[in-house]
Amino acid sequence: MNELNLLNGIDLEKTLIGALGITFKEVTPDKVVCEMPVGPKTVQPMGLLHGGASVALAETAASIAAAANLNPETHYPVGLEINANHIRGKKDGTVTATAVPFHRGRTSMVWDIQITDEEGKLISVSRCTIAVVPVNKDER
Repeated sequence: MNELNLLNGIDLEKTLIGALGITFKEVTPDKVVCEMPVGPKTVQPMGLLHGGASVALAETAASIAAAANLNPETHYPVGLEINANHIRGKKDGTVTATAVPFHRGRTSMVWDIQITDEEGKLISVSRCTIAVVPVNKDER
């Protein structure tokens, strides 16, 4: 499934997703897997993966997962709340976010996101609530 089709053709490279180098490895209604490089754009001054970059990766995974469950002609996903616990630092390489659903409802969804390193070690865990917003046809 092409993630661009989920969002009515929005060029993701022109968003934070592109700026952070996030790429998608699997996109289904039941799971999204995406990766992000750890480097100059995603580390804090001490050289460790920035917590905000991890949260951006987690919310991206949850938002795309929610979008995979919606008809883009009638609804779109918007992040409502996210929390994160950073378990382990990371200085280089790649991190992988995997989002799976806790709840998929008519007006909201809740996703569990685990971020791991290349060896499968847990870097961060997040829970993200997504609002399901109806498309306003007058604003198109």
